[in-house]
Amino acid sequence: MDKNISRRDFLKTVGVVSLMSASMGACARSASKSSDKSSASRPNVILVLTDDQGYGDLSCHGNPVLKTPNLDKLFAESTRFTDYHVAPMCTPTRGELLTGKQAFRNGAVFVCQGKSMIRRGIPTLADMFRSGGYATGHFGKWHLGDNNPYRPQDRGFDETVHHGAWGITSMADYWDNDYFDDTYEHNGKLKKHKGYCTDVWFDEAMKWMSNQQKKKQPFFCYLPTNVPHWPDLVEKKYLDMYPGKCAGFLGMIAQFDENMGRMEQFMQESGLKENTIFTFMTDNGTRIRNPVFNAGMRGHKTQYYEGGHRVPFFLRWPAAGLDKPRDIGELTHSTDVLPTLIDLCGLEKPADLEFDGMSLASLIDGTKDKLPDRKIVIQYNNFNRPGVVLWKKWRLVHGKELYNLADDPGQKKNIIEKYPDVAAELRLHHARWVQEMTPLQTQINTISIGVDSEPTTMLCSANWIGSYADSWQNLLDKAVKNGYWDLQVEKSGNYKIALYGWPKQTGAAFGHRFTGFTHVPGRNVAKARLKIGEKELTMKTAPTKLSAVFTVTLKKGDKPRLQSWLYDKNGKDLGGSFFVYVTKL
Repeated sequence: MDKNISRRDFLKTVGVVSLMSASMGACARSASKSSDKSSASRPNVILVLTDDQGYGDLSCHGNPVLKTPNLDKLFAESTRFTDYHVAPMCTPTRGELLTGKQAFRNGAVFVCQGKSMIRRGIPTLADMFRSGGYATGHFGKWHLGDNNPYRPQDRGFDETVHHGAWGITSMADYWDNDYFDDTYEHNGKLKKHKGYCTDVWFDEAMKWMSNQQKKKQPFFCYLPTNVPHWPDLVEKKYLDMYPGKCAGFLGMIAQFDENMGRMEQFMQESGLKENTIFTFMTDNGTRIRNPVFNAGMRGHKTQYYEGGHRVPFFLRWPAAGLDKPRDIGELTHSTDVLPTLIDLCGLEKPADLEFDGMSLASLIDGTKDKLPDRKIVIQYNNFNRPGVVLWKKWRLVHGKELYNLADDPGQKKNIIEKYPDVAAELRLHHARWVQEMTPLQTQINTISIGVDSEPTTMLCSANWIGSYADSWQNLLDKAVKNGYWDLQVEKSGNYKIALYGWPKQTGAAFGHRFTGFTHVPGRNVAKARLKIGEKELTMKTAPTKLSAVFTVTLKKGDKPRLQSWLYDKNGKDLGGSFFVYVTKL
């Protein structure tokens, strides 16, 4: 960029007009108004998201053990948001990131139990980039739905390579995946990929970006890795780097950091670095309950203390002069990313679409150094107890603990009795927020069956409503596991519904006992029962059978609830089928 041209003037030349110069709600020039601009001048966007890596799990943030030289280099070339917050769990963060709407508004409030899907009709970041003329690609973790219409390819992505549910080895993932030479979904079809999972995500992303560059096609690349989420599976050389109980966790981060170095080399050699908005963040606080280093924060993943939801957010855009180290300490949130990228890239926002987040473009551009006063509620799963309300440096945790991070960054002293007026104001804000969000929770996320793009729908217990069974380890307790799925019939006709005890590709019968990583016993099934809508059917079966198959007639537009039960020869309830395959005949 010509150093005589201001950053604002440069942004104008690539089709981005007012970066919040009129007001915080001002939109940048729409894609249609900037259609006369060369597509080559429009910035590409790469969004990298790691899983369960906390704010302190980077050497550039002061970790005394972990070495992340490539993240450190990005840190040194980025605008860093130092008071940036997400949900304390992965799925709510992902939904907020992609919709600009809080989890309880978009529907993806939890990691399973039918709560991990963005509601129908809500556009995503990928939808908006696609509408703005961008190619859209996704590589890695999704965890916002495994069935139509919730998959990446249903929510705006032209290209996707991903695993199932929360991660590799989850119940919804391809059987026998173990991070090495695994089978992933590629645009709806299963395909084996050679190499370690993180290498695959980066390889596929770089190959796809290179293809877009050859076509002179601007792109949005979403690269959310499954590391360093459990299980701790990585090559031995990375485990050996950090001997001790956190070896796998730290080793996976080290391996990821090497891939960030590969990405940087690719971008420099290809010439993509200059006009690419490169962002990095993590999805929640560290999963390590006793971390080596937590940047002075209290708490970890799943918790409402600062260490559970404050994470890094780096943004670099050399062509716009955004490649120098700069810290922004304003209170910011995952819902801010979408409106910010709309402004930076000159995308058109649907006129009737509202966000819970706000654009940070004026902070990034330097035209403003403050955001309007805001209060942010962070909460996931349910309303059983209050989460946390953020306001300036105040934190109201669980409605009964008040902290001022300006004086107490480690949240060691509850000062609620000293500042009852502040606590009352934040409680009132939370109460109004719950009142607004509660009616939205009656909306049901239905899974479509009978669609051409998914001839056979695999329903997995990971998406059961009413029971937590998204991991093989969940099946080891003595409690009977069962749940249901809400369906939506897209074509009238006969449907085959097959109940399995194990994933179909294993070829294992109900009673088969697997040993090894899962250690999950089989079930001595003698009878199967299916209820779908008002229809209820039963049939005899046996532990040696692969499945129990029913045929039912369904009508387009119906929204039946599907649930199954398996029994032994004495009539004892063994729980539901973990895997149900629904096929339109």
